[in-house]
Amino acid sequence: MKTNRIVIDTNVIVSALIFSKSTTMQALREAKQNGVILISVEILSELIDVLSRPKFDRYLSREIREDFLASLARETELITINETIDICRDPKDNKFLELAISGNATHIITGDKDLLELHPFRDILIVTPSQFLDSLSSDPHQRF
Repeated sequence: MKTNRIVIDTNVIVSALIFSKSTTMQALREAKQNGVILISVEILSELIDVLSRPKFDRYLSREIREDFLASLARETELITINETIDICRDPKDNKFLELAISGNATHIITGDKDLLELHPFRDILIVTPSQFLDSLSSDPHQRF
């Protein structure tokens, strides 16, 4: 069986951290247990930037956010981007497709409607956190 290689959108990761009992956190945990989470320098930098914003102080201490980022960096596979993609309506979303292609991803987990509209992209499943969780509990041959 093919190992799941998973790209997770920044917003899904941030939501998972803030809402520990959420579907996004369940999807993040299942992704860790059922595959390899892929990350790029650009996405890791974006996560550091977003989670360093003072508006997140009311949800989680800076220390918790820093520990989470350190853990995420250890638990993911860092991928070098080797293809430039420019098809997303929002150019900031192209980095997730570039990571998925460069890292031979099987899934992109996102809540972004612009990315979801591209499903599937070059045989990569682009799914919501709920769809990802449903796929793990359903027939392994079912492909959205």
